[in-house]
Amino acid sequence: MRFNRDELGDWVAELACGHAQHVRHNPPWQNRSWVVSKDGRNKMVGQLLECRLCDRLDNQDQAD
Repeated sequence: MRFNRDELGDWVAELACGHAQHVRHNPPWQNRSWVVSKDGRNKMVGQLLECRLCDRLDNQDQAD
């Protein structure tokens, strides 16, 4: 996983599956304080972040 910013300046994770996912720190709804610092993001590189799109596709396949 690696990170870049979108056109609005929000952080986006590039996941191992090839999809992208926003990783916002927006308490109380999204608590990802690690995303606001370079050190915090670096510590997340190599960690598993599940892909919501892949999860949805898997659920659709199972329903068919």
